[in-house]
Amino acid sequence: MMDERFPAVADQLLSIERELRMQGWWSERSPSQEALSSQAPFCVDTLAFEEWLQWIFLPRMKLILEEGAELPRASGIRPMAEVAYRERATQARGLLTALGVFDRLIGGAD
Repeated sequence: MMDERFPAVADQLLSIERELRMQGWWSERSPSQEALSSQAPFCVDTLAFEEWLQWIFLPRMKLILEEGAELPRASGIRPMAEVAYRERATQARGLLTALGVFDRLIGGAD
């Protein structure tokens, strides 16, 4: 049975992508394979947070939706984004909001 949150999660992924594009934080060039294969959480040692969102998080979530796989049980992306964008909090406000909605959707599995 498909999770009823799928449509809302899909919409939220589009909102996150839209925010990245609006801020000019969307890249046409992929980071190196080494950077993408970092074992650190959020690839903090090799990628900027927006790169992690674009090249790791969004594709992974889209694959989950396409395959009808189980959604994660928890998400804490907004707190990580708040740390990543503390110097640009005003600029990142829309993205932080979109990530917060995503976190709540994922956390609302009850």
